[in-house]
Amino acid sequence: MSASGSRTATKQPFWLGGAAASFAVCFTHPIDQTKYRMQVLHSRTSMLSSLYKFAIRDGVPSLWSGLSASVLRQSTYSTARFGLYNVLTRQITTPGNKPSTSATITCAGIAGALAGMVGNPTEVVLVRMCADGAKPAPERFRYPNAAAGLYQIWKQEGISVFGRGLSANVVRSVLMNVSQIAPYAAAKRTILTNTRLPDDIRTHSLASLFAGTVATTVCAPADVLKSRIQSASQGSSLMQVVRHGLASEGPGFLMKGWTPAWLRLTPHTVLTFVFMEKLQELVRLSSIRSPVRAIA
Repeated sequence: MSASGSRTATKQPFWLGGAAASFAVCFTHPIDQTKYRMQVLHSRTSMLSSLYKFAIRDGVPSLWSGLSASVLRQSTYSTARFGLYNVLTRQITTPGNKPSTSATITCAGIAGALAGMVGNPTEVVLVRMCADGAKPAPERFRYPNAAAGLYQIWKQEGISVFGRGLSANVVRSVLMNVSQIAPYAAAKRTILTNTRLPDDIRTHSLASLFAGTVATTVCAPADVLKSRIQSASQGSSLMQVVRHGLASEGPGFLMKGWTPAWLRLTPHTVLTFVFMEKLQELVRLSSIRSPVRAIA
């Protein structure tokens, strides 16, 4: 997603955001994998300590187990959230003008909701494959790859399993898309306007660092409440969890786990937007060199 304006956005292929996110997750997968394993173990140790423990126990290459599921998820979820965002902004923005802040937020929210639904089946496979290493051997699913995992779930458990956690995933996807895309666009515009930095990797990195921090903060309360509802005793509602947390811990409980969440999300955000900007440059160069083919 190029934040430089609607003119650039119209030239962006639908697949570009998913490709950028897939490249990024190849670097950040060990952190994502560790997060899922910590959730399964209900671990209170730090993310970096847990990552080190699994690397020592199973070997460094094991930190990339489940990578096929991460790539498949980004290929569906991120392709949808960035691709649909650009389609929607093109529909409501006149040529030559930049989308307004309200348009950016609205389009990002709608795209995020739809992407959450599209990506939910692959999220189920991703969680299972990443969490396998933290489970006792008899309880592991042992999917050889993401495609085999999808097939086995559909064959053995039924298609309804692909809808597990859908509502929570859609809410988080809306918050994630809005809190990444809008801050990135605003930060990039501010940097280019108020500093001497050119539109290069330094600007992209600073803007995406800001976007990752905002996204972590916005999504933190939803993540905390989601985790507590899922782990609470039967019959606990959202309001019961909120009231108990406020009474026993104060408002700060909504930001618990912010640091490990930031360590996980921010590098992925930075890499995704940097890869996206570089891929966009390649697309522009390709269009200039092959104008007839680009029009066709």
